[in-house]
Amino acid sequence: MKFGIIVFPGTWSDKDTYNALSRVLGYESSYIWHTERDIDSYDCIVLPGGFSYGDYLRCGAIAKFSPIMESIKTFSAKGKPVIGICNGFQILCEAGILPGILVRNDHLEFRCQWTNLYVQTKSSIFSRKIPKNKKVLNIPISHGEGNYRIDRDGLKHLEDNNQIIFRYASANGTINSKYNPNGSVDNIAGITNTKGNVMGMMPHPEKASETLLGSDDGNTIFRSVAGG
Repeated sequence: MKFGIIVFPGTWSDKDTYNALSRVLGYESSYIWHTERDIDSYDCIVLPGGFSYGDYLRCGAIAKFSPIMESIKTFSAKGKPVIGICNGFQILCEAGILPGILVRNDHLEFRCQWTNLYVQTKSSIFSRKIPKNKKVLNIPISHGEGNYRIDRDGLKHLEDNNQIIFRYASANGTINSKYNPNGSVDNIAGITNTKGNVMGMMPHPEKASETLLGSDDGNTIFRSVAGG
């Protein structure tokens, strides 16, 4: 499995992502500068977290115009997997590759903390390797604009098509507003596109890649997309 890690001006989780994929998991991965266009040789593209272009205008609003984004649209249209993490999720939404939008946290504060994610579905290519007896992943967040919003019809479409993959929850999987760190509608932490080959999530799986860090639950997501 060959992963391509997109780097925009202001990206800062690219090295953590590379560490998780290459050093911890042993997958082939390399950085791709945002002005590149040829990504056909990769099996999966990852848009990591950060503050692309300083989050000016809106988070991801400028990055969506980078040359690489047209290539990512073509890549995903072929059914190849794409993962957007935090700012990467924001960029995918701004580019129209994923539905909805990410806005300021409802409490207007930046949050950097561990969160528990209820695994809504294990039929996705991004969750299929999560053990059957594991319903909750412990993965941290680090964002000020992680409040996922979508209109009522859009939310129903996500639910009807099994596109909601992760929800913020308690350690035992209870889902309610008490465990929602940013105000996201329906406690949504991660979604996929209709085809199921593009996923966006606000929590950082690359920061939960080793038990020394507090959790290695993030590895199950990368293993899932790699198929083993």
